[in-house]
Amino acid sequence: MLLALCDVAFASEGVKLHALFQDKAIILIDGTRRVVKAGETTPEGVRLLATDTREETAEVEIDGKREVLRLGVVLAGFSSAARGSAVLYAEPNGHFHAEGLINDVSVRFLVDTGATNIAMNSATAQRIGLDYKRLGRSGLANTASGIVQTYNVKLTKVQIGEITLHGVDAAVIEGRFPTEVLLGMSFLGRLDIKRDGNRMELEQRF
Repeated sequence: MLLALCDVAFASEGVKLHALFQDKAIILIDGTRRVVKAGETTPEGVRLLATDTREETAEVEIDGKREVLRLGVVLAGFSSAARGSAVLYAEPNGHFHAEGLINDVSVRFLVDTGATNIAMNSATAQRIGLDYKRLGRSGLANTASGIVQTYNVKLTKVQIGEITLHGVDAAVIEGRFPTEVLLGMSFLGRLDIKRDGNRMELEQRF
């Protein structure tokens, strides 16, 4: 079932429910059109929790606060995250590390542009509180230690400095490796990166 509005100019800044499906919605966020499934989070940080086609509403979460959107009504006062940035400096071994948060739990990242996704070992995933075995997609990977079990998951939120990204792909690897959380391209690929010698500047891209 689909409930949709006629095309109307989006004149006000804010969040507006544009169209409604079963477990899916089209939301305008500061004029940007987003198609979101229940459980997903937009790059601006709006998470769709549930839809109700009968009541013509959608329940969302913004900055930890639940809101109910109605078709045609603008939720004023919303401002998407500013263009965040962070500056990292190389250690004597040439590696870049960054202190950050995964789902609001502190971690120390090793910047790894050769890694497709953020990657962590199973002990770290448990410390963060990831229910990776239930929610993740299982697979196998060939590592220096041999064939290991992996789980592909979606991280709700990843933060470094002033940068906050939502819905970031990650891999959980059973065992002790990698010993550090690898900051891969599922995060870095959504940033503008400038490197000057031992200085690396990360800037959020919109």
